[in-house]
Amino acid sequence: MAFRKRILCLAAALLLSLPGPAQADDLDDVRSRGELRHLGILYANFVTGTGDGFDVELVQGFAKHLGVKYTLVLTDFYAVMHDLLGKEVVRHGNEVTMEGEYPVRGDIIATGFTVLPWREKAILYSKPTFPSTVWLVARADSPQTPIKGSASLAQDIAETKAMIGKKSLLVMERTCLDPANYGLKDKGIDLRAYTKNTNLNEMVPALLKGDADLTLLDVPDAMLDLQKWAGKIKVLGPISEDQALAAAFRKSGPQLRDAFDEYLRKIKADGTYDALVSKYYPGIRTYFPDFFPKRS
Repeated sequence: MAFRKRILCLAAALLLSLPGPAQADDLDDVRSRGELRHLGILYANFVTGTGDGFDVELVQGFAKHLGVKYTLVLTDFYAVMHDLLGKEVVRHGNEVTMEGEYPVRGDIIATGFTVLPWREKAILYSKPTFPSTVWLVARADSPQTPIKGSASLAQDIAETKAMIGKKSLLVMERTCLDPANYGLKDKGIDLRAYTKNTNLNEMVPALLKGDADLTLLDVPDAMLDLQKWAGKIKVLGPISEDQALAAAFRKSGPQLRDAFDEYLRKIKADGTYDALVSKYYPGIRTYFPDFFPKRS
């Protein structure tokens, strides 16, 4: 009997020593650890690589709001999901499976991360942090001309997609520029996946080198590229509906996500958020007047 009691006590102690999902992943764990690990990708002005960026300052403020240390963990679009979840998210059409075992390296993804239906099956998103749309882009010397535009976004998208025709299209799978997100796969389009690296900032240089006739860009990145490569590229039209970018969390961390949403509401009310928009994307309000409230 004494032996059996000792075994039961040992089993109970082992169970108590194992962290549950909320203990390991949620707000209390971040606070007890005293550190918020921000998974960021060098992309546009969200994470610049020089110690700042829209999302860098956003999450630095969140860490300060929680009273914990901020740590930036650089990753890329192919690794970021398993760096958050410890599992690879494998997409099968609109469904996903969780595969493999990986070290968990961060607590929050904030890096111009697009809200996509297949991603929502694996992670929790915050309230939108930024707007976006995906555009079709060509070299300035391309014979194709931008669409005139209409009152119907759906019509504009259909007209833009029709312009691709037999032209080659540079894309990057598993990102916001994945052709599967926009009904461009299995349509007879000459899709050319960019695989030299996972840096979306390389799409325009590859286009200018002649890797393809056309490419996809989202608006925040395109705004910077139109300045950097002034006179060398042009926007032909929209490929997607308006999109939202947001921070991402594990599904076992709803309290951390809710705390971020509360922080986001706070900085939108006190003007901090508006100042970040003006600092990193001063012209974005022209493209998305409905997303950003009018400033006094």
